Amino acid sequence: MTTPLTKYSPRAQEFRQFAEQECPQDPLYQAICRFTAESAELLDLLDAAPPTQARPNLLLAALHERVLAGVAHPIAAYYPSVGGTRMPDADLPETLLDFVRSERVALLAHLRTRHTQTNEIGRCAVLWPALQSIAQQRAQPKLALFDFGSSAGLNLGVDDYGYRYHSAQARFEAGAVGVPGRPVIDCQWLGSAPPLSVGEWRLVERIGADPAAIDIRDAAARRWLAACLWPHDRERAQRLQQALALAQQRPEQRRVLQAQDCVAALEAWLCRLPQGVQPVLFNSWVLHYLDAESLVAMRQRLATLMQQSALMWLSAEAPALRPAGLELPALAQGATPSTLWTLQWTEAGTLRQRALAWSHPHGRWLQWLAA
Repeated sequence: MTTPLTKYSPRAQEFRQFAEQECPQDPLYQAICRFTAESAELLDLLDAAPPTQARPNLLLAALHERVLAGVAHPIAAYYPSVGGTRMPDADLPETLLDFVRSERVALLAHLRTRHTQTNEIGRCAVLWPALQSIAQQRAQPKLALFDFGSSAGLNLGVDDYGYRYHSAQARFEAGAVGVPGRPVIDCQWLGSAPPLSVGEWRLVERIGADPAAIDIRDAAARRWLAACLWPHDRERAQRLQQALALAQQRPEQRRVLQAQDCVAALEAWLCRLPQGVQPVLFNSWVLHYLDAESLVAMRQRLATLMQQSALMWLSAEAPALRPAGLELPALAQGATPSTLWTLQWTEAGTLRQRALAWSHPHGRWLQWLAA
């Protein structure tokens, strides 16, 4: 017998999987996802989103943004991000539906025009040693960083943040630990000790590019970034606000280009770089938004750029999006195959590649792989 939800089956299953795999520590989002999977009315909302953005986290962010905007509604009682303390209960489904119906116009506008852009600076806990490793490999302490799909460009401030790495053997600190107003990122280090003594390096050039760049001077844009975070995670929210405040103090170090063709922007940037710097292209959780044809074209263009220049490509993506031919590295105990950091470059005209690290998507832990 055909059920009313038959045509929504793939989308409904995606919400169920999101509840189990992506937000197991957020009871509110788990409950919303499970209820959405059973509601044609809620599943219908994602019809407004572009196909590459029609994902559970976009709907969750759109709902969260309305709550953060101060809309007066009982749903706020469930959101810790605005002081709510109510746990998901039998009243949540009807409360959610009422909220969606009252905010439908604004929600649809978000779904049509917004992108899921967490700009998670926790990933800088892996970016920091990755840049150290690149500087060591190339024997070049002067680095130039291009962040592809950079949102508000907050990861461009990797050298402005502090890092505390915790391992079974010791604790390591790096960057701006102890500097007032600087975000400090805690990261569990699995495997061998961090490569934090390979010599000095510094970013002499940095820029980001994004088809939907976030202007941090815009309060609504800043609120959208906050809405992309899980409402229960107050540590990430505080870190984001610190990073935004620091970015507003140092706008020249967080410059982001609005570019539909980010590879073309990269090409132009490479041409402008001074001599004696090592260019690094960085992307994190961006490639899965590209369709198959666009991804193939991008890889081909970047392969050509790496042949023509000293560009190194640092990519932090799902394991399925690793470079072709690269075997999956072994996982340490306690690690899960979530984000694989890979590096590509050319040497004597030949494309080289290696795995640098496994990590949590938000940098809560990392397993260093590079020697």
